[in-house]
Amino acid sequence: MLNSITVGQYMAKSLITFSPDTEVKDAITLLLDKKISGAPVVGVEGELLGVFSEGDCLRGGLQDSDLETVGELMSTHVDTVPADVPIMDIADEFVKKGRRRLPVVENGKLVGQISRRDVLRAVKDYMYLY
Repeated sequence: MLNSITVGQYMAKSLITFSPDTEVKDAITLLLDKKISGAPVVGVEGELLGVFSEGDCLRGGLQDSDLETVGELMSTHVDTVPADVPIMDIADEFVKKGRRRLPVVENGKLVGQISRRDVLRAVKDYMYLY
């Protein structure tokens, strides 16, 4: 059943990430080059510190040219999910809260990211099995 499939089975594990010291101009270039809307910000131990997104750039970076690093603009209040959560629970959260993706964290460290597209892959795989 779909309820037995976990986030960890379908999450993306190879992520583009930023350090808090990444310069905003470099981060913007990477977002545009990779065609992504944001990326996790991690510390030297792999701990999730925040998320840096297009919205963060627009809210802060374009209005205050003194802000030069991702760490100065990133969103630090980030909802996360553990890898062992049923994927359909996350699908429900995506629908109810209008989310597109969530970082997956284990023991304080970023281990992946689950997105709407990942959930759709799980549903598709399940449909082909049954």
